Amino acid sequence: MPHGKGDRSLAMPMGWPLILASASPRREALLRQIGLSFTVQPSAVEESGAVFAAAGDPGELVRQYAYQKALDVATRVERALVIGADTVVTLDGEIMGKPESPRQAVEMLSALSGRTHEVHTGMAVMRVGGEPVNPQVDEVVTRVRFRELEDDEIRRYVATGEPMDKAGAYAIQGKGAVLVAGIEGDYYNVVGLPLARLAQMLHYFGVQLW
Repeated sequence: MPHGKGDRSLAMPMGWPLILASASPRREALLRQIGLSFTVQPSAVEESGAVFAAAGDPGELVRQYAYQKALDVATRVERALVIGADTVVTLDGEIMGKPESPRQAVEMLSALSGRTHEVHTGMAVMRVGGEPVNPQVDEVVTRVRFRELEDDEIRRYVATGEPMDKAGAYAIQGKGAVLVAGIEGDYYNVVGLPLARLAQMLHYFGVQLW
């Protein structure tokens, strides 16, 4: 898998389509927040709990998933700039994906209670069509500290349904905001897409936000 932070920008043809290879409404909202025009084509790459459990390096895992998601969509189009992303939570080096049941969500939140965990988001941006250009692949990490949570509070939060499609079983941009005592790093990374780093990666391909 190619890696690269990119130290120069490449001229992009006018009207070059931008595609988000994700079904996440949170990532879609974040791209719209910064004024990007794009379409959504979710990747068919499926995240595996077994892979999460066996993974040793969360950074490498999210970079690989982000790259594979972008590549999956890139193989289906003739001309585009494709964005792939993947997010996991780690506690004491152990990877947490999305809960597969309400019971697992309760277990995740109980483990995070009163502790500091890390949120890792991998991103990949690749160009399809035109002259070959190396994909840009990177990872951003944010540290998140939870306050002490009561058992009944955790069960009631899980009952709202919000945790069920979120890495680590909470949404900092939703009701889960009240669980968070503090963060160190990029807030938007916890939501699912670190916008500051993404803007740099897009700039490499000549995409200007203003």
